[in-house]
Amino acid sequence: MTLNALNQYRKLSELGIEKFKRQGIWRKNDPYVCGLSSDSNDVRPGYIFFAINGHIGHGANFAIDAIDRGAVLIVTDGEGARIISRANDKIPVMIVLNTRKNLAEFATNWYDGQPKNQIAVTGTNGKTSVCHFTQQLWQMLGFRSTSIGTLGVMGSLEFELKNTTPDPIVLHQILRNLVMNDIDYVSMEASSHGLEQFRLDGVSFKAAAFTNLSRDHLDYHLDEDDYLASKCLLFDRVLSPGNIVVLNLDDPCAQLVKLVSENNGHKVITVGVHDSANLKICDQRYDSDGQTLKISYQGFSQIVRIPLIGNFQATNVLISAALVIALGASYKKVFDLLPSLQPVPGRMEFVGTKQVSAKIFVDYAHTPDALFGALRALRYHTIGRLLLVFGAGGERDIGKRPLMGKIAFKHADKIFITDDNPRNEDPEKIRKEILQDCPSALEIPDRAEAILTAIDRMQEGDILLIAGKGHETGQIIGDDTLPFNDKEFVSMSLGALQGSKV
Repeated sequence: MTLNALNQYRKLSELGIEKFKRQGIWRKNDPYVCGLSSDSNDVRPGYIFFAINGHIGHGANFAIDAIDRGAVLIVTDGEGARIISRANDKIPVMIVLNTRKNLAEFATNWYDGQPKNQIAVTGTNGKTSVCHFTQQLWQMLGFRSTSIGTLGVMGSLEFELKNTTPDPIVLHQILRNLVMNDIDYVSMEASSHGLEQFRLDGVSFKAAAFTNLSRDHLDYHLDEDDYLASKCLLFDRVLSPGNIVVLNLDDPCAQLVKLVSENNGHKVITVGVHDSANLKICDQRYDSDGQTLKISYQGFSQIVRIPLIGNFQATNVLISAALVIALGASYKKVFDLLPSLQPVPGRMEFVGTKQVSAKIFVDYAHTPDALFGALRALRYHTIGRLLLVFGAGGERDIGKRPLMGKIAFKHADKIFITDDNPRNEDPEKIRKEILQDCPSALEIPDRAEAILTAIDRMQEGDILLIAGKGHETGQIIGDDTLPFNDKEFVSMSLGALQGSKV
């Protein structure tokens, strides 16, 4: 039986949103519903259409289209109702204070059924890695599991997604699908956009984690305080009181997150090098292919080697370990599994070696703090020079561009400034804003040429970091997404430069 067949033809009154009855929309007949949508293009006969006030325009402007397609109810705010009232006398309009929140409530009730063990991870950097490491650990413990986030749905069930945190309808469709496939363990990225837009409200989490916070998304948030406040919504509003929070105690914002969590009755487990961390990194040694850690937990200590490049990956790994332990796994079993963890696609991923023993890595670092962390981490593994290829995305926070240039100038030995995803912004302007604090960099607009040039100039013992796009398989130029994969182009470049190997 298909997912649609399971949910077809339920009465509005069966969705469990009793407060809506007081507005009198059942004054005729309690209409049957066969779907939900916030996009008029997806509306079918019997659907509820949620007209949301977005950043570009109000969804109420598409209400008539939704009605023509067969909508039986429109849910919107006061402004939306005024827009709709000018042209609608066919179906009821439900006026609510927060359309996004009510969409999440309806979706939760419509797609009833969620995996039993779900965790959410928020922070600027590390969300994807923590979710993937958590999923890997569950899988190695014998549990069918998935991760949901930037890389899509991965694990026991896999498919692509448009957003890091999907909208409530898509998200609850996924969760119901996971239940139908006997998947009980889910790790999920919680973006600041998703939290602020109520996409995760209604999801039943047993635990949540905070990785770190640094400048990002200031094209969307008012400032860094507003950005932090959005992250804290996971622990204040979304995670039900009395659950478990794992946080990186080494981050300056950790104490605030801890306070918010404790005020909501959550049990807090801390991770880091800080002396008071519950799961502590006591020592950390690096080699060419990974690192060795001495860790301690509840008076027990163990030395483990993880095959991951980057000192920050140790923190990500231990946050994942703490989450798995928090949901009932033996900490000794979890620690024994850490050496078997595999790198996450596009996250400090080793992608090739030049014949002169020079290594190449691809990383998603696209914020100042992430770029600094990646360069600092690779420096520990470098015996030669540290080379860097990077750019910055268009139509995003422009203030971070000179900051990233300054970090590159200070921490890399040879820099190649190129295009990232310029979108509809002038790519030359983007590059100049980076270069203003990175005067010694070589500017090569074409990303393919920049990568090829950087690899060609590598010498024995060098490391090359190609930053910004990580796992992405396309480059957004104007309104078009052109095929481009950093990892694949590294392979092509190594092949083209005779005497090299992948």
